Amino acid sequence: MNEQKIAILTDSSADITPEIIDKYDIKVLPLHIMYPEKEYQDGVDIDPLMTYRRFPAEFPNTSTPNLVEVEEKFDQIHEEGYEKVIAVCISSGLSGTCNTIRLAAEDYDKMQIFVFDTKNVSVGSGVFAIWAAWKVSRGASYEEVCRGLVDKIYDSKVMFYMDTLKYLQRGGRIGGVASAVGTALKLKPIISCDREGIYYTVAMIRGAKQGKKKLLDEVLKFIGDCKHCWIIIGHGDALEEAKAMEQMLMEKVRGKRILYIKQITATMAVNTGPGLVGVLAFKEP
Repeated sequence: MNEQKIAILTDSSADITPEIIDKYDIKVLPLHIMYPEKEYQDGVDIDPLMTYRRFPAEFPNTSTPNLVEVEEKFDQIHEEGYEKVIAVCISSGLSGTCNTIRLAAEDYDKMQIFVFDTKNVSVGSGVFAIWAAWKVSRGASYEEVCRGLVDKIYDSKVMFYMDTLKYLQRGGRIGGVASAVGTALKLKPIISCDREGIYYTVAMIRGAKQGKKKLLDEVLKFIGDCKHCWIIIGHGDALEEAKAMEQMLMEKVRGKRILYIKQITATMAVNTGPGLVGVLAFKEP
């Protein structure tokens, strides 16, 4: 436990590696994946590759933790001796998780709780939890970290390309017209979150090679003139493509620190499908 007794809490869709979770004692609230045989807890009892193996015959549903689960997590954190919580959440525009945590926090009087809607997804959200934990480890106060998160909300951007938009369309997370156009023209989309935390199409490209190049171009455009940035690469059963993307970033991005490459979690895999490669850039950490 850190001296300030501040716990960092996030949800399982944040795609943080076990090593970093252990290093900073980040608390993780599992989302749910529902198959006919049972309801799985993301990151606990389901392998994300299982979702790919069961496509296209089975498309599971996902759901947020409920209020009782959130309150139980708060109790667990309190029993460990923490006095304050910074909850870093997936975009409220894509999931009800943030609102559930906020509702639970409003009625919880044992600890001071700050709920931060990242307006982002996957590593684009998780990087804020990593940054908050890193700042706390360096002695930053609760107020400083909470204020810093708000100030840096638009310094994080994740962009990813996929083989198809049909998985996002099925989950109701992107318009059907965009999906139909991509399918008809055999184009692959590059997707990101806008300033309201909603998916939008950055570009449509042909093939993985063009996808990586365009993805790199968009990352460089976002980074601009900043001198330092954190980079995270996420993938959906596409490790070799992710490694190729890493090499391109190593050659082109100055002042970068690549934190890790990671297979995305099951909840993200359900909604994006196989073949995804994504890059997170976090400016001036």
